Parts: sequence; C-alpha cells; structure tokens
Amino acid sequence: MAVAKILVTGGAGFIGSHVAEAFARDGHEVVVYDNLSRARMLGKSVGDPEHNWKYLGSLGNVTRIRGDVRDFAALAEAARGADIIVHAAAQVAVTTSLENPREDFEVNALGTFNVLEAARREDAALLFLSTNKVYGENVNSIPVRELETRYEFADPRYEHGIPEELPVDHTGHTPYGSSKLAADIYVQDYHHTYGLRTGVFRMSCIYGTRQFGVEDQGWVAWFAIAAATRKTITIYGDGKQVRDVLFVDDLVDAVRRFAESNVSGVYNIGGGPGNTLSLLELLSILEDMGLRPSYRFSDWRPADQRVYVSDVRRAERELGWRPRIGPREGVGRLVDWVRSNAGLFEHI
Repeated sequence: MAVAKILVTGGAGFIGSHVAEAFARDGHEVVVYDNLSRARMLGKSVGDPEHNWKYLGSLGNVTRIRGDVRDFAALAEAARGADIIVHAAAQVAVTTSLENPREDFEVNALGTFNVLEAARREDAALLFLSTNKVYGENVNSIPVRELETRYEFADPRYEHGIPEELPVDHTGHTPYGSSKLAADIYVQDYHHTYGLRTGVFRMSCIYGTRQFGVEDQGWVAWFAIAAATRKTITIYGDGKQVRDVLFVDDLVDAVRRFAESNVSGVYNIGGGPGNTLSLLELLSILEDMGLRPSYRFSDWRPADQRVYVSDVRRAERELGWRPRIGPREGVGRLVDWVRSNAGLFEHI
C-alpha cells in the first residue's frame, strides 16, 4: 500500500494504539484522535490511563489530537486529508451502558455517524470496529452442551461458529449492543447509499499487551493482571462460558489486509473454533505459568452468552486472513508483559 494518511479514532486505547503503531511503523502518516475517557466512563482504571497515549508520542510519524467523536467540527478537522479511518473509539462496557445509556448512545451511535460524515467529506475508506454483541441474545437460542470445563454449541450447523448472517432482530441486546448495532448498520448503509468503502469487524474477545483490562471489560487481561497482583477475580456464572480469543497482533493483521484491499463488507473477526477458552480454562493456563489466581463466583450478568465463537471463514476468503497465534502462546506473551511492567499495576 502506498504511503497514506490514516486516522485512528480511539487511538490511545488498547486496540487503537496497536493499530496506530503498526501503520506508523509501516511508514504511514498516522493521526490518533482520543479523548482519554476510558477510566472515567468505566469508573475505574488499571495502571496509567495515559500509558498508550504517551507510548504513541514516542513514535516519529504519529500526530496525537485530544478530541471527542461527539465533536464533529474537531473530528472533521482531524480527518482532513485522510485516506483511511479506523474507527475504534467507543463506550466499551455493557455494565456502563446499563447505568448511563444516553452517553453510551451518544458515543457509539452519534459518534459513529460523525465519523461517517467526516469520511464522506474526505472520500476516505472507513473500518468500523464493531462487536459480537450485535447478535444479542439470539446467540443464546442455539443449544449448548455442558462439558467438564466449558460449554459448546450442540447444533452442528454452528461447528464453524456464528456466521455474519445470524439474525440481529427479535431479541435483547443491552444498550451497548443496541448502540453498536445502530452504528454497524449505519456504516453498512454509507457504502450502499453513498458508495463509501466501508468495513465492519464484528469482533469477539481481543486480548494482548498494553491492555489494561478491568472486571467489566477486557477479561483475559484482567485475569492475568489480577493473578499477577494477587487480586480476587469475580467469575459471573459458572466459569464454563466460552469465547474465541484473538491476540491483538492477529487483529492488526486483519486491519492491514482490509486497508490494502478494495473490499467492503461485514466480517466476524475472532479466534474462530481453533482458538477458544472458557474462564476456567484460562485460570488453568495462568496456573501453568506460575501464577496463583484467586477467584470467587457470582450471579450471571444480563445477556451474557454461554458460548460465542466466530465463524471467520468470510474474512479468510475475502481478506486472505486467519488467526495465527494460539491462546497459550498469546496468554504467555500477555503474562510476560504484565510481569515486565509490574510498576504499572502497583496501585490497583
């Protein structure tokens, strides 16, 4: 891909910072746009909430702008001349959306609309980082079987995971799932109505280094951080719920491939059937790595999915992409990062 100007909204976040770093190291001109609000929105923080922001400041071809996606004038100015926009800015927690649905809607739905309008002005390609939560509780209508340490889909039609065609209607979503779905549909429509090149990545569980996970969001990182700092982990439900997990480097590879392509479309992006973990299984891996996680059980959370596994075959066909880093290797890299940055977690 020729040298391009790339705007990354939410670029100081876990995923956004990795995307911004990768494009910067590839030689592109990168603009990071972030209001650094994660700790305030979640009502808690782990480590330095500006760690990724400061880290990106050490890279030569990254311009950092403190701004809010709800501020269209500032956003449009940041997007001036952009060839590609990667929209990672979001309110990210189901629990926060239940407590403050208006802010959740304004950030996720209105914020995405503003990003789309900025992209339309510049005729920039747009990649929206969406979520598997757009499928809502329809996922829980798929029969599951219970095994010793996990649940798994019992319906053979889902042996490859959840396809992009799974219905999103006639089900519960939570405000977070609803706001992300509204944004998801708008992104698709700007391709159909205005011809904008757009992509939607409906992401499963992304994890990796520089992820300051908390109990409400970023569970793989939170488990590793809590185990390393001897904090008690709360497991909501019985711990057998399963997610396909994707190491952040593999996600960045998918983003690059979209940027280098000419496609538009919706893609389920996760580890797929070959990269799944239950909560109990992650605890076991952490124990194998010399950690001693302390945990307790609590009630199931609203709309939690017992099993979610992405069918990633469309991304493989159209983007030539597939996950490469398995859970044990990825969790090992995450644990090594937590251990080597112990000073970041002294005060949690």
